Amino acid sequence: MDNEDPRAAIERLCRERGEDFAGLSRLLGRNPAYVQQFVRRGSPRKLDEADRATLARYFGVSQAAFGGPPVPERVAPAALRQVPILNVGASAGPGAVAGDEAAAGGIAFDERTLRALAGGDPAALSMIRVVGDSMAPTLADGDRIMVDRGAADRPLRDGIHVVRLDDALVVKRIAVTGDAGRVVLTSDNPAAVDPGERALADVTVVGRVVWVGRRLG
Repeated sequence: MDNEDPRAAIERLCRERGEDFAGLSRLLGRNPAYVQQFVRRGSPRKLDEADRATLARYFGVSQAAFGGPPVPERVAPAALRQVPILNVGASAGPGAVAGDEAAAGGIAFDERTLRALAGGDPAALSMIRVVGDSMAPTLADGDRIMVDRGAADRPLRDGIHVVRLDDALVVKRIAVTGDAGRVVLTSDNPAAVDPGERALADVTVVGRVVWVGRRLG
C-alpha cells in the first residue's frame, strides 16, 4: 500500500470502508469539497502532515499511504545467548578450593559479541565470581568475570587467566617465559604475594578472562 498513489489510496479506502469524500473533509476540519478536490483535481498537490496523520489514524494505516515518508524497516533484534554463571569463586586472594560448579543462573549477551570475546565457540564461555583483592584494581572482590574455557586448548599467551594451582582455583596474570615449560603468575595488587614462576605442568589453565562486570556504587 505504501507504493500506492495517495489519491488512489484514499479512493480505495473510501470504497472499502463505505466512507465519502465530504465526511473525510469534515474529519480534517476542511471545507466539504477539500478531499474530493485533492483526489479528482490534484489540488492541493499533496496533503500536509497534520492531514496525513489524521487520515492514517482514522484508517489504521501508515502515513506513507497518503504521501508521507516511508516507514523504516524494522531491524531484527540481535540473537541473544545466555552465558551460565557457575556457583564457584576464583580467588584473587590466598586461594579458594573449587566447590560446586553447577550453573546458578546466567546473563544473556549478543551472540556476535560473545563470538568476538570467545575467539571461537561461545559455548565455552562461563561466568564466575572473584574472591579477594589481589588482582585489584583490575579485578575487585565480588566481580563477575567471563572465562573463555576454550583458551585452555589453545597455545597459552600472556593475560589474566583462571587456573587451578595447589588444589585452589585462582585468577592471576600469566606471563609466558622463554622456557616453554614455565610461566610466571603475578597479582596486580602490589601488596599481594605472587605465586611467582611455576612449571607449566603444575598449573592447570581453566580459561582466559575476557570480560568483567561489576556493580558501581
